[in-house]
Amino acid sequence: MSRGAIVVLSGGLDSTVCLARAVRAHSPVVAFTVDYGQRHRIELERAAAVAEHYSVEHVVQRLDLASWGGSALTDGELAVPTASEAADGPAIPITYVPGRNLIFLSLAVALAEVRDARAVYLGVNALDYSGYPDCRPEFVDSFRTTAALALRRGVEGDAVEVVTPLVQLRKADIVRLGVTLDAPLALTWSCYRGDTEPCDDCDACALRAKGFAEAGIADPARR
Repeated sequence: MSRGAIVVLSGGLDSTVCLARAVRAHSPVVAFTVDYGQRHRIELERAAAVAEHYSVEHVVQRLDLASWGGSALTDGELAVPTASEAADGPAIPITYVPGRNLIFLSLAVALAEVRDARAVYLGVNALDYSGYPDCRPEFVDSFRTTAALALRRGVEGDAVEVVTPLVQLRKADIVRLGVTLDAPLALTWSCYRGDTEPCDDCDACALRAKGFAEAGIADPARR
């Protein structure tokens, strides 16, 4: 196996498939989750369950982005829009958390340097997604350059590899890949609302349902 990896794990479908892929290519693997004050805190429980499933170390970083507000995922006074409301609204919806992936990747590559891990995996997707600017390939490419300049590892010629294996996949293809990798999709959570059951109404729920439907696979989390 290749040298170790850090996987940014939210507890959602995409990050879980990334973890399933990483554990086949790297050892050791560390699951890295950020508790940023998100309203859908159930995803933190799902991330822990997924990490436990793979028997990997789980590092949880607490970071209070809720104190900033500016997103329906961190500000309780802002309503999470329905999928149709999001489609009819601005190109970048109110569920966008300013700088989230930029912050997550910065923390993850720093952890990778400390742990001497070869790579950081991030489950961003630029095809079936909500239009967030920090999910685009252009952002990731730019970050790779910045990280190589910012870290000692990069200066010494051993830059941390930032791996985004899902970035050009449709959600249906991600579902199929997850099944092929035997990822624990039943443990994953995608809903933006913090209830005990998915709302089936928000953009995240709609994208997940679309992916499973197009893949022709029943969602194991909904049985």
